[in-house]
Parts: sequence; structure tokens; C-alpha cells
Amino acid sequence: MSDPLSDHLKRLIVETLRLEDVKPEDIQDDAPLIGSGLALDSIDAVELVLKFEKEFGIKIRSSEEARQALASVSSLAAFIRQHADPSRLPA
Repeated sequence: MSDPLSDHLKRLIVETLRLEDVKPEDIQDDAPLIGSGLALDSIDAVELVLKFEKEFGIKIRSSEEARQALASVSSLAAFIRQHADPSRLPA
């Protein structure tokens, strides 16, 4: 059974970065997002941080925190669950 938050995050990644050749279901939960994996760069990371902060009302306070949160969809989902108001999470 898939995780609604992980599925939502994958859709946001594809939409925010306008990844034309990637479908949300192509993104593996534990695959690296930055560097290898999706091969996102630092500008992509900044765009995603801003999107997730707005979407979930969280604050990523440093580049190190962003690097850890954006390691994979799984780590991002865990970070958001820990820091977001539960009412902002998908059911």
C-alpha cells in the first residue's frame, strides 16, 4: 500500500521542477533526489524547499537540514511528518 504523503511529494517534485520525462510513479521512495537518482541540482533543491515550506508550513533552517531532508522521498516524508501541522498532511 502506498503512502499518501510520499505520493503527494512525488507529484509536487514533478510539477514544481517541470520534469517532463519523469512520472511521479517513476520516483523510488529511497532513491537519492540530489546528485545521482533524479540528478537534481542546488537550484532545484531551493525550488523544492520553497514549495514544501509553503505547502506544509514547515521551515528548513539550514543547507545541512535541507540536504538531510531532501536525501530521498522517504527522508523528506519523515521530515515533514516531524515538523508539519498534521492537518496539512494528505490523508
